[in-house]
Amino acid sequence: MSAEAYLAAATSIAARVVGTQLEAIKEAGERLADALSSGRRLWVFGTGHSHLLAEELYARAGGLADVRAVLEPALMLHEGPHKSSALERLTGLAEILVEDRGIAAGDVVIVASNSGRNAVPVEFAASCVARGAYVIAVTSLAHTRSVPSRAPSGHKLADVASLVIDNCGVPGDPPYGATSTITGTLIVQAIACEAVSRMAAPRVLRSFNVDS
Repeated sequence: MSAEAYLAAATSIAARVVGTQLEAIKEAGERLADALSSGRRLWVFGTGHSHLLAEELYARAGGLADVRAVLEPALMLHEGPHKSSALERLTGLAEILVEDRGIAAGDVVIVASNSGRNAVPVEFAASCVARGAYVIAVTSLAHTRSVPSRAPSGHKLADVASLVIDNCGVPGDPPYGATSTITGTLIVQAIACEAVSRMAAPRVLRSFNVDS
């Protein structure tokens, strides 16, 4: 895939997200605005490359101040992709992470997983819902519909979330040139922007690198 072909494919998928997911994004932003306005919290979680969406919203200039990123080192990639891939299939780990963070009723939780099939993101979302949190899944519905669940429950992320937003990607991302991070970033930033637009006094961060 050439640079031109990749950019065309990525912008086409982004346009598909805008054309098909805007209402869900607005609903997510409304829920988030209500939660933050009432003193609740926003949590963002993903395993593997999906953890990048948590980092995208956390401590970001021009972004919401009230963001808590769940960044579990063993589930990220800097300790090795084989280790993180094995651990994201480990049942029971998600419950420990949710309990440790104190995610509670009224909180909003964004869980990102392109496939939506592995035990940790599925169980993380289900545990948050059981605690009364509102869970927004960012996933590829084409991918999740094409594979069986790896969670003991047989569920996938889209089955247990309160709201599902489709990143409109193909199963497994394209053979060359991934798009899930690009569309995922657009989605989570759009949710945050919608929330800010609905809040009377949103708390947002300014850049450390702007002198004024």
